[in-house]
Amino acid sequence: MQPTATVLVYSDDSTTREQVRLASGRRPAPDVPLVEFLECATPAAVVAELDKGGIDVCVLDGEAVPMGGMGLCRQIKDEVFNCPPVLVLIGRPQDAWLATWSRAEAAVTLPVDPVEFAAALASLLRENKALSA
Repeated sequence: MQPTATVLVYSDDSTTREQVRLASGRRPAPDVPLVEFLECATPAAVVAELDKGGIDVCVLDGEAVPMGGMGLCRQIKDEVFNCPPVLVLIGRPQDAWLATWSRAEAAVTLPVDPVEFAAALASLLRENKALSA
């Protein structure tokens, strides 16, 4: 059986969550595990899933309502012990400094570009694997 990685995807917009799933595919790069997605539409659901454990990477929509992914990222980095790496989806390239403020490990712009997104997700999965080894 092949190893899998669990990726939590937070957005209040089901279309954005679908873009993330389609951009990644089952495996964002040949050298990373297969990906299983766990979708959340509310900040409370994200925190509850992180409290359960088993999340390898979080993808948070910076444009989500009522709480954007950057604010949620900062919150979970403060509150969740051993918080997994976070990739934030930002509305425009000029918002990259906000992603840094949120302490996200990576940021890509919306709409999701499949090549850019898959590369960023694969990089975070590699880093997470190296840290847990």
